[in-house]
Amino acid sequence: MINLTNDPMVNIFGEWIMGLNIWSILFRIFLSVLLSAIIGCERASKRHSAGLRTFILVSLASTMAMIIDIFLIQNYGLTFAMLSATTIVSTAMLSGNSILFSSRNQIKGLTTSVGLWGCGIIGLSLGAGLYTLTLISYLTFICCLSVFPALEKYLKDKSNHFEVHLELKNKSNLQDFVTTIRRLGLKIDDIESNPAYLNSGLSVYSVSITISSEELKKYKKHSEIIEALRTLDYVYYIEEMN
Repeated sequence: MINLTNDPMVNIFGEWIMGLNIWSILFRIFLSVLLSAIIGCERASKRHSAGLRTFILVSLASTMAMIIDIFLIQNYGLTFAMLSATTIVSTAMLSGNSILFSSRNQIKGLTTSVGLWGCGIIGLSLGAGLYTLTLISYLTFICCLSVFPALEKYLKDKSNHFEVHLELKNKSNLQDFVTTIRRLGLKIDDIESNPAYLNSGLSVYSVSITISSEELKKYKKHSEIIEALRTLDYVYYIEEMN
């Protein structure tokens, strides 16, 4: 059984980081701000709603909540981590509010929402003095945010299924679009009208497409197919949905 209190970081910094003293508290707060700032910068660089300050505040609040809980448990006989539990519930509510639906029927903010919640967990772990566990979790977290999107994009490009946001100049052009899609060796799985553009003068749809042609499966990326569809006279705008 692994004893998480025997943290390998003690060999580097010394026993003082495991106790609850002014220096260990400052050390935990410093690491909390540093790690969350890097995560926040990654989100802010991609223009997400929850950026640098939000991630720092969530992690800092979680770290302080855990430190206070440990102090109350050690000195006043508190039987459970009350503040930590409240903090993580509050973070879950905050992250849930960052999820929204765009006018293109896309769910936005899922990664940011999970990121805020995960940053809160990292803050609790750091506040508890589990330094190595925190750093391993943090590095995994950063890897998921920075490295995996490229892999995710590659897998999506290789998929035979994709969804597009389609804006036609006229409602009557929908049948022409469907006919063109079939001629290209594609199959339409679903077409959903988008009511957000009802008074725009455009006919706007979310279209789910499957690549059925063997030739297209081998040589064509989604972006190339969409670029070809963009040249159609009656297509006002088209893009792949995430």
